[in-house]
Amino acid sequence: MRASGSGRGSIGAVCALALALAVLCGCQRWTNSGSAQDTPGTAAASKRPSGYGAEFLARDECSSFGTTSFTEVPCSSERAAARVVARYDGKVADGPSCPATTDFVLHISETRPSSDEDGDGAIPQGYACMRKLEPPHPGDPGGGGGPRTVVGDCVYGAGTGQVRETACDGKGKNPPEYKVTSAVTTRAKCPASTELYVQLGGDRPVGCARPV
Repeated sequence: MRASGSGRGSIGAVCALALALAVLCGCQRWTNSGSAQDTPGTAAASKRPSGYGAEFLARDECSSFGTTSFTEVPCSSERAAARVVARYDGKVADGPSCPATTDFVLHISETRPSSDEDGDGAIPQGYACMRKLEPPHPGDPGGGGGPRTVVGDCVYGAGTGQVRETACDGKGKNPPEYKVTSAVTTRAKCPASTELYVQLGGDRPVGCARPV
């Protein structure tokens, strides 16, 4: 994503397979080169999660998470904290975008054990788009996080040619400076009050932002 001035300012318990999961939280940056870089979270991931279906962390399955680990758990469990809203194979950069209100993304490393009970223990590289079961939801418009920037989100200047999301209510670590008020196909279609353009991607890739 880019920001620039406008010129005006296997099944069941046997699926205990070694995985490496990395959390992608809602901190992104936009540079003048047009590249987007995701800032990984600091929490480590569980290396031996339990599987409950044919696919680890399939859509509508749940995970528990804490300060040190993430594991798949039944959604009815007291440990369940987030639900998979979309699941894709491959890398995030090469695959479909997560839904707009995704709170965070779990990256799943490929695992191909030499042997298992039924011979079908392989887990391909992929990623799971997660939505927390309880608020607050950083992926909601104005929430200050999530892997995507959407209309209603706020950003602040994070260095030359860079902006990052922050909560619109001012309760985040950094106060909001601009708010994305609309998404359009070209810069020319942004309203006159626009002072910052943010590349969003999708069918309407230009975010029109103005001071808050």
